[in-house]
Amino acid sequence: MNANAHADKVLARLKDQARARLRIYIGAAPGVGKTYEMLQEAHALRARGLDVVAGLVETYGRPDTEAQLKDLEVIPRRVVGYRGAKLEEMDVDAIITRRPQVAVVDELAHTNVPGSRHEKRYEDVLELLNAGIHVMTAVNIQHLETLNDAVAKVTGVRVRETVPDTFLDRADEVINVDVTVEELRTRLRQGKVYKPEKVEQALSNFFRKGNLSTLRELALRAVADEVGEKAASYRAREGLEPALIPERVMVCMSSNALAPRVLRTGARIAGRLGAKWYAVYVETPRERPGKIDPNDSDALQQNIKLAESLGATVVKVKADRPAEGLVAFAQREGITHVIFGQSARTRWELLWRGSTIDKFLTTVRDAAVQVVPLEEESRV
Repeated sequence: MNANAHADKVLARLKDQARARLRIYIGAAPGVGKTYEMLQEAHALRARGLDVVAGLVETYGRPDTEAQLKDLEVIPRRVVGYRGAKLEEMDVDAIITRRPQVAVVDELAHTNVPGSRHEKRYEDVLELLNAGIHVMTAVNIQHLETLNDAVAKVTGVRVRETVPDTFLDRADEVINVDVTVEELRTRLRQGKVYKPEKVEQALSNFFRKGNLSTLRELALRAVADEVGEKAASYRAREGLEPALIPERVMVCMSSNALAPRVLRTGARIAGRLGAKWYAVYVETPRERPGKIDPNDSDALQQNIKLAESLGATVVKVKADRPAEGLVAFAQREGITHVIFGQSARTRWELLWRGSTIDKFLTTVRDAAVQVVPLEEESRV
């Protein structure tokens, strides 16, 4: 490699490190937990000393999502007059003037009120990124432009608000937030997604089992494809030969009694990909023999048995913190897909330890990440 080519690559790396980062949470449908997971990560970033604001978050009156907003600074919305009505939009100028390090922006596919500076919210997000502000945002899979026809064919619903797939190319991290079809339908029946009067219509239309199964598959594939394209671009940029990397799945296994849900998801994904998969447990100092809680120890042994019965290679890694062990294993084994359980930890725990998922993502860039909730409350 000549000196000029090497200098160009160094400059490209420096520019990439300096630019604002974009993280997108993708879900198969409303109610899977995108906004909740995004706000959990926002609190984890605040706990690590970052300046984080809620640029715009839609709670739809859901109590647990509203509770996540209480400790975050919320930027007031801009009031816009349109046809005699007063409507609210995200105040891009106010966010840029405030200049936080990170802004949380919900409803990425939203169309702004006519007369706004930008037609679409994703264009607002691009302006924030250009201003040097990192952004976390969320969108459902049916809003991706290239999937519009496929979703309409499957569900019978034509989605009018879309986001161009090229916007995903700008993302540094794309995370799939997933729940089972039955759990999502249960949340719907309990009134945790839509108001009671809309539930039956939703269950018999968009939220039919077949529709949701297809949408989950589309979400998984979209995230996997995006990660694969980014890895290929990186190799081309670095002058590396294209590599035929076998798919490898890692499930982050814990002593949580609800972890079987994560293991089953990992087994299903590995089966679809025809991939080898690992159930990785990180033994931290507080969970070593003699220190681990007996109930946690019993749950862990049950999880190990289930993982083995599902075809996983069970691996125990010793590390001071879960993220350290998971990162080391993923990098050593060339993991391409990672499945986390969505933490049910309290705000106090986040303050002290931060988010394992966030710490993992800051180091491992070339793996598709899927998040599976470990609790029954509604997550949107």
